[in-house]
Amino acid sequence: MTKNLDHSNYRMPAEWETQKSVWITWPYNKNDWPGLFKYIPNTVAKIVAAISKDQKVNLILKPGEETKSIKKILLKLKAKLKNIKFYKISSNRIWIRDFGPIYLINKKKKIFINFKFNGWAKYNDFEKDNKVNSFISRLTNIKKIEPTLKVGKKRYKMVLEGGAIDVNGNGSILLTKECLLSKVQERNPGINKSIYETILSNLLNVKNFIWLNKGIKGDDTHGHVDDISRFISKNKIMTAVEKNKNDKNYNILKQNLKILNRAKDINGKRFKIIKIPMPNPIYIKKIRVPASYLNFLICNKIILLPLFNDPNDKVVVKIFKKNFKRRKIIGIDCSKLIWGFGAIHCMTQHEPSV
Repeated sequence: MTKNLDHSNYRMPAEWETQKSVWITWPYNKNDWPGLFKYIPNTVAKIVAAISKDQKVNLILKPGEETKSIKKILLKLKAKLKNIKFYKISSNRIWIRDFGPIYLINKKKKIFINFKFNGWAKYNDFEKDNKVNSFISRLTNIKKIEPTLKVGKKRYKMVLEGGAIDVNGNGSILLTKECLLSKVQERNPGINKSIYETILSNLLNVKNFIWLNKGIKGDDTHGHVDDISRFISKNKIMTAVEKNKNDKNYNILKQNLKILNRAKDINGKRFKIIKIPMPNPIYIKKIRVPASYLNFLICNKIILLPLFNDPNDKVVVKIFKKNFKRRKIIGIDCSKLIWGFGAIHCMTQHEPSV
């Protein structure tokens, strides 16, 4: 199951638990934002700057990159440079939620899971991303575990992205059948629902599996949960809803809402469900992109919320202010970032404190 490391008393903490830092990868891959790349470094810099004011940021740069020019961009946005640590590590893309470390903690220690990353079983250029965690483990001196699966007589490294799961730190987990159980973009051939539940139960210390059906249209990951439903406390879940019956997301999100309304926590109590409206569909170069307010990041003192120059932006900010009274809501315009098929949560990975 793992290499030489007992993780039985560890758990995956919830995002709102105290964080030590946030990992972010600086953007270089112009192919991910054809025609719009020039806007992307500034959007990423705004996110780095906002986080750096209250907590540490680990910023991954391409080896050979001139750090000075990036520091200039960050200083213009009033980033706190003393809170930003620069690491030179090669990567393919910026979506570190999906290839970065998935941390586990107990009362004294921290380790992380290094799942295999295979480009969402869709893209071919992922080899650098798949090696990032080995560098992080070495540079931060945090041990990693390498989950494997046995299919027939062969053993494989298990594939799983951080955006495919969401936990409440108290035994419950959100995931989708579309991402983990579909034959399309299949991550782990030969692995069924009960095997996933057994493995993730052992790895993350979760017992209560809430399987939603599908993710939103335009999502090239084929159903990541962090675009549709997120825990915001042990007993509260925010979930996306679509009012327009003619929109392709209407029935998808309606079905997911039904599942959530019936779901219970490990103590058998129903969750409080908070509905978050979807923005109007966004098409860039005639391609629908997965714009969703659910791709937010919870930090120690702030919430970074993706905005899309949409009438629902203001509505959603109000809902977030009501539900995160102790954190400041900071909206980030993601109307161009989303052309890379990801937003704030996708491009960040939080490291918990112990």
